[in-house]
Amino acid sequence: MAYGFKIMVSGDYALFTRPEMKVERVSYDVPTPSAIEGMLKAVYWKPAIRYVVDKIIVFNPIVFTNIRRNEVNEKVSYQKVRSQMNKKGGEPVLYTKEMINQRTAMVLKNVKYGIEFHFELTGLKSDKEDECEEKHYNIILRRLKNGQCFRQPCLGTREFSVRDMALVDEFDFSQISDELMGEKDFGYMLYGLRYKDRINGDWNTAVFSDNADAVYYRPIMKDGVIDVKKYREVIRC
Repeated sequence: MAYGFKIMVSGDYALFTRPEMKVERVSYDVPTPSAIEGMLKAVYWKPAIRYVVDKIIVFNPIVFTNIRRNEVNEKVSYQKVRSQMNKKGGEPVLYTKEMINQRTAMVLKNVKYGIEFHFELTGLKSDKEDECEEKHYNIILRRLKNGQCFRQPCLGTREFSVRDMALVDEFDFSQISDELMGEKDFGYMLYGLRYKDRINGDWNTAVFSDNADAVYYRPIMKDGVIDVKKYREVIRC
């Protein structure tokens, strides 16, 4: 049984980066499924579940604007973080003043989306005997109703925070902008990344890797609605 949810999400800005334009960032016209999954993980995440996006509804007109942002050239080393956690030394910090680059970004503004999604079990369980779908469903439901999260959900990148996130019973399709009526082919878009992690079920000795294959799909928006579930059948590596 798949436990499903419907939420409304809005924000002042969003940036769903096109992978082919990494230096000067340019956003896709609409969210990628992987960006939405990341947003949901900020509300609730456990190794035992994975989120699956079924529909994306775009309510506001697609409007771009240009901004300048300060970015850093590197990220904190995973090996250094783990070394310090094991009390073996290491300095998992970044001195941003030494590695800042100013870049231009083309971002979306005044965005509002309806997201329909469900979760599936991964097969990885904790030692607790009450590990089941219903347990995770009730936790997600409670956190969405109460507006709870363990880190701030964002729209693509961290500096573009979600302004409002609300659980709904049904979407009001009459609120979709007239500018979005008809069909629009976005071409091939990033669906997500398929990581080559080797996980043996023991999280104390699990082996992780940054190696991943990009997975693409070709969605067509009809009257503001993208049926991700339908187009997921034609994803490409």
